[in-house]
Amino acid sequence: MNGSHDVGGMHGFGPVTIDPDEPLFREPWERTVFGMIRATLPRFYNIDEFRHAIERMGNIDYLDSTYYEHWLACLEILLVEKGVVAAGELDRRARLSAAGVLTVTALAAQAAVTVSHPGGISYWREGTEPRFAVGDAVRARNLHPPGHTRLPRYARGKRGTIAAVHGVMVFPDSNAHGQGEQSQAVYSVRFESAELWGESADGRGAVYLDVWDSYLNPAGEQP
Repeated sequence: MNGSHDVGGMHGFGPVTIDPDEPLFREPWERTVFGMIRATLPRFYNIDEFRHAIERMGNIDYLDSTYYEHWLACLEILLVEKGVVAAGELDRRARLSAAGVLTVTALAAQAAVTVSHPGGISYWREGTEPRFAVGDAVRARNLHPPGHTRLPRYARGKRGTIAAVHGVMVFPDSNAHGQGEQSQAVYSVRFESAELWGESADGRGAVYLDVWDSYLNPAGEQP
């Protein structure tokens, strides 16, 4: 979907500041939120539902909040939608104290933390032969779905070259909406700077994007 989370290539946001001494967690509550995500993913939702929940925060709330506040909003949205936490209870506890939201979402995390699962969650799958090979010229489709997608706006309609074939992975656009995995090939596609930014490009380098098969057409076709 087109929203404030997809700001690649946009102007007016200022420089990206990097703190060389940035801690892993700036506040104790951030550590708590991290633990709750680890405890509830994938028990109650998948990674694509997680990302789409953050996209649904609303533009002002998204831009005016921090990284772990995004994660907390995701927990509020998904645990209510999945029936793990009642919306009324969430609102009641949020009114009681500033830590109320953490308290109620922690109830779900406590129930899920005893469930063991492998250290990593794999989204690689078998089958589905890729349509494209390394060196093929492709064009990203000009898609503007109202739901979740991993194709950034700045690459839509642009020409690129297949740099690598990664294999087959779960398709985020369907997985985020309960429509099944619909697994398909994923490629690393090289987009030249001049193709992406036109006359504004500095003429150097390129951007490599991991792109799902259905996001692409052969270069000769219309986007």
